Order: sequence, then C-alpha cells, then structure tokens
Amino acid sequence: MIISEAKPLAELQEALAPFGKLFLVGCAACATACKAGGEEEVFRFQEWLTTLGKETCGSVVIDEACHIQRAARDLRHHAEAVAAADALVVLACGSGVQSISSNTDKRVVGALNSLFLGNVRRFGQYEEMCSLCGDCILNETAGICPVTNCAKGLLNGPCGGMKNGRCEIDENLDCAWKLIYERLQRQQRPGVFARRVPPKQWSRRRKPGRHKIR
Repeated sequence: MIISEAKPLAELQEALAPFGKLFLVGCAACATACKAGGEEEVFRFQEWLTTLGKETCGSVVIDEACHIQRAARDLRHHAEAVAAADALVVLACGSGVQSISSNTDKRVVGALNSLFLGNVRRFGQYEEMCSLCGDCILNETAGICPVTNCAKGLLNGPCGGMKNGRCEIDENLDCAWKLIYERLQRQQRPGVFARRVPPKQWSRRRKPGRHKIR
C-alpha cells in the first residue's frame, strides 16, 4: 500500500489560487485506507474549497487512481464536469496524480504527499518494510529487509553504533541486524551471514520502471 497524507492547506491554497472551478478526484484504494483521499476526504475537501470561494463542478472516487485506463474511463463518464473545470485536484498518491495527468490537458493539482510503500500494523498505523530496490535478499535475511529496516541500509551486519540491540539513529528502534540474527538463530540457519553480500545492484531499479507480465 502506498502511504500518503494531505499536503498543508496553505500550500494547497496557494496552488489553487488561480482556479475558480475545480473537479475532484479521489482514490478508493490506498488513499482511502490512509484516510487521505476517499469519499469522506473528498467531501471535506469540497467543504474547505467552499470557504475559499471555489466552486466544485464534480467529483469521482476511482477504484484505483493509478490505473491509467480506469482513470480514463471514469473521466470520460464525467466529461462535462471535467470540461467545465479550470483544474483537477487529485487526492491520491503521485502515481494517481500522473495517471490523471496522462488523461487530460487540464491543469492537475496533487493534494497529497506520497510517503512510502507501507505494511499495515493495524488500522491507522503503517510501517515501511520494503524499499522496492529490485534486488531482494529477504530469503537470506529471514524476511527482514536490511535496506529498509536498517537506518543506514547496511548489507553485512550491524554498524559499530548499535548498543544493547538498539539503533544508534533512533534508540526506540531495534537494530534490524539484531532482529535478522535472532530470527535466523531460531530457524537454525546462517542465512545471509554465510556470505559477504556485494554492493546493491541498483541498476535493477532502473527509472522509470517498466514491467510486463508475459
């Protein structure tokens, strides 16, 4: 899940200053789960726009705003309202904003900041556990990613600053390598400690990413 949060209202007010009529786009997937861009948030955003003297000429909450063709379909269904708008405001992650932008020549304003790919600990509590590096070693680290969970992204064990199993960057966090070592011990295998891990193959995370299922 892409974790996102609303941009500061002052920043949005400045970005929307040139526009009088706006069409709002939300996302029923990640942004809804984060309470950042679902139906409720779109409605609240519309109320806020009213206080600024702005007119909302329509809105839609797309099942997955990052789905380019689905976004195109939903915008076509609201073509008249979109045409009447000076700009579109998208309450979705950066991927959703770009999905909408690719389907209209209208100005598109993103209302959220994309934070990270997150796991759900419980409702309203999210944790980053994967950095999408494209060169995964989870099979050797007992399912704990050192690239993400180690504050320094170390690949060959803890740094010298680890103290009493805690990270020197944030003493409230367990050292990722301590957790990896302990889990591998419980599984009775050496895992990543059986070899020296070479530098990360960042070339596998080529930008922009492309992937087609064959």
